[in-house]
Amino acid sequence: MAQQTNAASVSKAVLITGCGSGIGKATALHLAAKGWNVYATARKTSQLKDLEAAGCKVLALDVTDEASMKAAVKAVEQSEGAVGVLINNAGYSQSGAIEAVSMEKVRAQFETNVFGVVRLSQLVLPGMRRQGYGRIVNLSSMGGKLVFPGGGYYHATKYAIEALSDALRFEVKGFGVDVVLIEPGLIRSGFSEAAVSSMATNDAEEVYTHFHDAVAKATKESYEKGPLAKLAGSSDDVAKVIARALTAKNPKPRYTVTGSATLLLTQKSLLTDRAWDRFLGSNFPRPGSKAA
Repeated sequence: MAQQTNAASVSKAVLITGCGSGIGKATALHLAAKGWNVYATARKTSQLKDLEAAGCKVLALDVTDEASMKAAVKAVEQSEGAVGVLINNAGYSQSGAIEAVSMEKVRAQFETNVFGVVRLSQLVLPGMRRQGYGRIVNLSSMGGKLVFPGGGYYHATKYAIEALSDALRFEVKGFGVDVVLIEPGLIRSGFSEAAVSSMATNDAEEVYTHFHDAVAKATKESYEKGPLAKLAGSSDDVAKVIARALTAKNPKPRYTVTGSATLLLTQKSLLTDRAWDRFLGSNFPRPGSKAA
């Protein structure tokens, strides 16, 4: 049974990570415009001047730094009593064949996309439990349920977020805390450019060169032309869904955003693994094959 809360003393202050651009920035602006008490964060507060002008409070927060995470949560708790809503948005895509990405970059990918989410959740939960209310919103992706070639490490982090969120949702519901997953499809927010620019290789580069080039080309084109591009969405679309999840009395565990996510997740659910591989093979070359 969920704990009873004193509505007058409950903090609903919103702490959002990764607000320098894209979904994080759009969400901070949208929620502030709707009257939410928003703490927008980024590694450098100089990135957040327009959000501050729009009514957001701004904090420095690096999700790969323990001291930075503790300081941001402490600042909100000192002002508001507790973090009422945590939106774990900060993340990026490390592209490249599994063999070809250095372990340093693999660890950095998980540090930002997974461990930062876990640690911030750990840090805000005591305050949420004390007040008997909280919402943790984790930005996953359709990529948490399907995998595209060249994105194995990024997808692995999103699969991890799906699993962690499912476990956490069960563990904290009795304390009055809801955990929500947001699963965007293609979003026109600069993500594709960042994913392509992150294509990283080591000494195995030569045998994967054609594959990496094809992945970069397919990624860029999927956002710019073709049927999936027409089903892409914007950062504002995601922000509106997050707002809906925050205002719902009983939020859904998952919210899928954009037609591209709905289409591809449905297609994946209807195909066997081998059929899905054949579908991918029609869009990407296989490393080591004669065609590659």
